[in-house]
Amino acid sequence: MSKAILTLSQVNKTFDSQDYQVKAIDDMSFAVKTGKVTGLIGPDGAGKTTLMRLACGILTADSGKFEVMGIDVTKEPLQVQSQIGYMPQRFGLYEDLTVQENLDLYADLQNVAKDKRQARYDELMHMTGMSPFTGRLAGKLSGGMKQKLGLACTLIRSPKLLLLDEPTVGVDPVSRRELWEIVYRQVQEQGMSVLLSTAYLDEAERCDEVVLLHEGKLIMQGDPDEFSQGVNGRVFQVRVENSKHRSLQQKLSQNPMVLDALIEGEGVRLVMIEQNEQSVPKAEDLLPDMVKANKKVNIKAVAPRFEDAFIARLKNKQNSKGLSIAEIQVSGSADDEVIRVEDLTRKFGDFTAVDKINFHVKRGEIFGLLGANGAGKSTAFRMLCGLLPVSSGKVAVAGMDLRVATASARRKIGYMAQKFSLYTDLSVKQNLKFFSSAYGLRKEAQQDRIDWALETFELQEYQDTNAGNLPLGYKQRLSFAAALMHEPEILFLDEPTSGVDPLARREFWQRTNALAEMGVTVLVTTHFMDEANYCDYLVIMSKGKILASGTPLDMKNLARTEAQPDPSMEDAFIYLIQEKEQPDGSE
Repeated sequence: MSKAILTLSQVNKTFDSQDYQVKAIDDMSFAVKTGKVTGLIGPDGAGKTTLMRLACGILTADSGKFEVMGIDVTKEPLQVQSQIGYMPQRFGLYEDLTVQENLDLYADLQNVAKDKRQARYDELMHMTGMSPFTGRLAGKLSGGMKQKLGLACTLIRSPKLLLLDEPTVGVDPVSRRELWEIVYRQVQEQGMSVLLSTAYLDEAERCDEVVLLHEGKLIMQGDPDEFSQGVNGRVFQVRVENSKHRSLQQKLSQNPMVLDALIEGEGVRLVMIEQNEQSVPKAEDLLPDMVKANKKVNIKAVAPRFEDAFIARLKNKQNSKGLSIAEIQVSGSADDEVIRVEDLTRKFGDFTAVDKINFHVKRGEIFGLLGANGAGKSTAFRMLCGLLPVSSGKVAVAGMDLRVATASARRKIGYMAQKFSLYTDLSVKQNLKFFSSAYGLRKEAQQDRIDWALETFELQEYQDTNAGNLPLGYKQRLSFAAALMHEPEILFLDEPTSGVDPLARREFWQRTNALAEMGVTVLVTTHFMDEANYCDYLVIMSKGKILASGTPLDMKNLARTEAQPDPSMEDAFIYLIQEKEQPDGSE
């Protein structure tokens, strides 16, 4: 404990929420080592943010002892706050102030001496690559640049302990890597201790130590490699010639021997429920139908990753079951062009956010629109949805221009926004009733769809809870349910899984894949590059233009080199962005 910078001993914290209590921290005890990067992981509602707020003295524990740097944070919160840095999920940047003005404000708040400021500013701006943008309004920065500015403001007075609550949510892979470089530089050069929570398990794998929480309890603490050892002999990759990845994943997911099936690269990655005595499972046991059809099935053992161990532990605990989704009747053939974009352009004054892009999407396809923060993909997405006027060019969705489309035409489309956009002061059930009414559902038909949504998305327990009080994973479920109330033929999903944990993301994509198999056309933006593997086709944007387009395999082939013979989608994305054009920080 003498080497610990943060210690908990039998800490409890409970919140009252309407008619029931939530035990956010349940008799928790552990220690965080000094001079290390410790990752805090767990599903939504595990207690990660509550733990961070307790460490800062923003919240007070109901019982137990919580010490930071040997100081009892309950008794001396101000003393603790003067020595730590805390960057919450939504860092409080002032968007109508410039980058420099934000730095000055936070230097004032942290009582940094004026004669020491400029040297620190110069160091932080150089470190974050933001030196050219000090005169720009914070509201005009891209998502990745805002996160870097937030981190810089947190680090103005170099703290002994840095607490980061999901600092890379909604940030593209290039910016994520840059943020990690900044964090590790602080540890190496300043001897700083870092406790960070993350929804990206590849980030947790980079930590010196990981703390896994679930439902307010400590499940495990240790080196990331220790976690992975628990699934040795249980992880495999399956490839089948001339087979669609989505249907292959669906078949494997239904096999009682399989705990988890995830599309990865050119095949499906499996985590088996038990270790296989024969080291590699037989094709006839995993895919009997395909073996009977004389399809060539290749199965090989692969090294376990941290994410495999995370899923294995928590899926077992949740007794995960298959998800269902109601059948949606979609007319037309797979060759129909559902979305067509021709020379699509959007200007904001002299700034061109989207510059003459072209693509088309066929019925039943999952189409990915990817790009670094500020690349123009969200602007393009909003034009496609009819939420933003087109400066020039053409866009047709289901053969119609959404700018002038009738209400009946818009009923063919479902939209799930990047930020939670339902009514936070209405209950789950009231939100579902409102959105079903907006799409013209009435009486018995409306009640049937509300009942369907509550059951399908397992929202019954929360039906009378205000939407704003839901855990993030359940907010995502509610948003998805609202988008599907009217059984749309086309779905627009704008970073739908941003910030949610890997279990919730798997659940989301299981439902999305099922919809695509029914013929629903899906256009999605995402910063999770492993999710790009679910796409049939995708484009990568940079500075308003299309940088590359094709299948996920096409993207990886562009980045394939002798030094990197088997690139991941994230490798391919970073290679293409860095090879062609660097983001300039603008929105």
